[in-house]
Amino acid sequence: MALDENIYELRRQKLTAIEALGQTTYRSKYEFTHTIPQILADYSEKTAEQLENSRVNVRVAGRIMAIRLMGKAGFCHLQQGGQRLQIYVKKDAVGEKGFELYKLLDLGDHIGVAGYLFRTRTGELTIHVDEITFLSKDLLPLPEKWHGLTDVELRYRQRYVDLVMNPEVREVFLKRSKLVQSLRRTMEAHGFVEVETPMMQPIAGGAVARPFVTHHNTLDMDLYLRIAPELYLKRLVVGGFDRVYEINRNFRNEGLGWRWNPEFTMLEYYQAYADFHDMMDLTQELIMQAAKDVTKDKEHPDGITRTKWGDQEIDWGNWQRLTMREAIIKFWPDSSGAKPGMSDFASSDGVKKLVEHFNRSHSHMAYDPGEPVGKTIAALFEAVAEEHLTQPTIIYEFPTAISPLSKQKPDEPDWTERFEIYAGQMEIANGFSELNDPEDQRRRFEAQLKERERGDEEAHQMDEDYVRALSYGMPPAGGVGVGVDRLAMLLTDSHTIRDVILFPLLRPEKSSPSSENQAES
Repeated sequence: MALDENIYELRRQKLTAIEALGQTTYRSKYEFTHTIPQILADYSEKTAEQLENSRVNVRVAGRIMAIRLMGKAGFCHLQQGGQRLQIYVKKDAVGEKGFELYKLLDLGDHIGVAGYLFRTRTGELTIHVDEITFLSKDLLPLPEKWHGLTDVELRYRQRYVDLVMNPEVREVFLKRSKLVQSLRRTMEAHGFVEVETPMMQPIAGGAVARPFVTHHNTLDMDLYLRIAPELYLKRLVVGGFDRVYEINRNFRNEGLGWRWNPEFTMLEYYQAYADFHDMMDLTQELIMQAAKDVTKDKEHPDGITRTKWGDQEIDWGNWQRLTMREAIIKFWPDSSGAKPGMSDFASSDGVKKLVEHFNRSHSHMAYDPGEPVGKTIAALFEAVAEEHLTQPTIIYEFPTAISPLSKQKPDEPDWTERFEIYAGQMEIANGFSELNDPEDQRRRFEAQLKERERGDEEAHQMDEDYVRALSYGMPPAGGVGVGVDRLAMLLTDSHTIRDVILFPLLRPEKSSPSSENQAES
């Protein structure tokens, strides 16, 4: 019999014994007067004499994280809300049955206790227990105390154990919650209305990505899980919602990586009568405020704009702005010859020479002369500049060839009024002046269809209804999408997206949970 199976059976026997003592094995409710975090906040500064002079009676519940028995007494540590409090159980106080129950408890069990606060001889704040109530049994062993749950994949797969054993993991997700709350507050402060748009769509639109496909049986039609809510949100701008946003789940049938999960969260918002410069300013404000809200604590009640990122520090109060071409020029490696000039980006021959110069001294950058020159420039930017963008940076003016939904620059039709925000060497936001000319939009969709014919499975599909919506007249507008998961990574010093998603997508388990190698403390 495997270790876990043996422990499971032993604890099942204890559960039977607990029931024989008159305890309900899995209660529906426990009436408590305090939470453990409340007790620690209110009474941690109280002296033993103060606690004795005004007896504080409490009823609390929690999970047992440490337990020891010493003859006719014992100590436990209960955990609740990520914090721990010691309890003292004495046979004379809890009675014969109460102490028998105590002896049947295991690490991980949930109990409720009633008693009063005091300090032990070592000065630790403790509950002197008068009554124990059994709430639920942990039938599987928690990981060994000193080594914790260290197998990374097991941590993601069994997040429920990870959260119990690793307080810093809980803190990451509390900060993520603060981040989402902050985003909502900033949006609402600027007059934006929160809405919900379809997650199953007849056409996968609003981004350049490969979708997941599903099927609706009653209508006998294929549908796509949304890759972005963009086209629906802009339909609402047509309909008169001048400031609209959605915190949305998107799904893209792409690879896994430290920055990518097939299911992810974005904040996307649109503002009528604004352009990409307005949206840059708003998004910069939004992210700076989020950094402050996530870092608020007793030491920094107003939050700070500096956060740790590996062995570096990101200063969210200090931003730079560069066009894509300026970024390539600024970060052009010395080993690749003289820095490019703006004229080098004006023709396919000039861009081809840049790629050749770069490839002579660096790892090979793929180059397809049949691709639109704008796609090659974007790839060159990723190869040359992206690794240098640790501090908050706005890169703007993107090629039209990779921006099918963006408004073109009036003086340079091969370039659009689009921007992306980078930090920690990754993109965290994308925005632009929205294309609102229905005929131009149709031509862009048609160009994307040609890319699909060339084998680009991520190219945008034709959306006739969206073109029709634009034909009813969409006001000038700016729009932005912010990657919530990536921003959470940066604000919590988490270097893989799986650390900020509670239940990331994983391959199927190779073995049953009972055969996992966990040791009981």
